[in-house]
Amino acid sequence: MGGIVGIIFVLVCVFGSFLVGGGTLGTFIHAAPIEGWCILGSAIGGMIIGNSPDVVKAVFAGIGRTFKGSKYKKQDYLNTIFCVSKVMKTLKSEGGVALEAHIETPESSAIFSEYPNILKDHALLHLITDTVRLMVVSQGTLSPLAVEEVMDAAIKTHHHDELKASDAIATLAGALPALGIVSCVMGVVKTMDNIDQPPAILGGLVGAALVGTFIGVFLAYGFFEPWAKRLTQIIEDEACMYHVVKQIIIGTMHGHPMPLILEAARVAISHNNQPSFADVFDGLRGK
Repeated sequence: MGGIVGIIFVLVCVFGSFLVGGGTLGTFIHAAPIEGWCILGSAIGGMIIGNSPDVVKAVFAGIGRTFKGSKYKKQDYLNTIFCVSKVMKTLKSEGGVALEAHIETPESSAIFSEYPNILKDHALLHLITDTVRLMVVSQGTLSPLAVEEVMDAAIKTHHHDELKASDAIATLAGALPALGIVSCVMGVVKTMDNIDQPPAILGGLVGAALVGTFIGVFLAYGFFEPWAKRLTQIIEDEACMYHVVKQIIIGTMHGHPMPLILEAARVAISHNNQPSFADVFDGLRGK
């Protein structure tokens, strides 16, 4: 909702002030489709040249994410805390053999089946199951610090891949003003080809050329750069989920008391989604 409100606000402020100041939209309406085709088309083409198909796909999906916000809500963080806590409790009380079925086929696991959103989130699910699988096959000989290094590497790789889309959008925003100038220059060339025309026609051609510069700058700073910033914020917020998993697993391996482990996981969550102390402990009692 906030993204839509922002777009409307930008459009009203820019075009509303232009109209109130005595401007007319005739030249803009006439020139915008062709100028926009040139600018956006070349920008998208450049993005395709400079990025893999997966990143290009993630860019378009990422713009949609800026309107939806983070996929994780407070209940998702609570469910992850509950799920990983149960997994680690089973590992400590019943041993690795009892946990093998849960981590090898989580879809049929009595633990994971309680949390369908975790099952759908393959990156998060693999972080949990792959780390626990490593602990099981090592039969308790692993150093917590070594496991933490592996988890940090996995989280860093995932985070780096996620940021590729926002980086591509930011690069696109940086290119748009320059491509607007390219479109403007082409309009000036067209004007020079018609230099023998009356001033009224020349004025229209010059105005159409300047629309190209306007579109490039307007799209860059009114839309694409804010989208890149917003997507980065969402990715940073969602990264908290992976640190929640790490805190519970590593804290358990170190043998810390459960209240300390749960509090370390809770405070790793950004404030806008952070559950209260009571939410976590009351929720665990109810499980």
